Amino acid sequence: MKRATVLLVLTVAGVLGGCENMSSGQKGAVAGGALGTGIGLATGGSFGTVVGAGLIGGAVGYIGGTAVGNSR
Repeated sequence: MKRATVLLVLTVAGVLGGCENMSSGQKGAVAGGALGTGIGLATGGSFGTVVGAGLIGGAVGYIGGTAVGNSR
């Protein structure tokens, strides 16, 4: 479990490192989608659960990223 968490964090950091030309909302969507999918995988969910968690995480990340971008 701990190894999966470390790999997830490193993957998210790598993906976000390549997001230089993205808006705050887009960065939040990528991070939220990756985090949601990783949590779904780590908990041993079915394929539908993992995909749903990724979609929900992406939506929440986009909303949060947009809010952060608008507050600057």
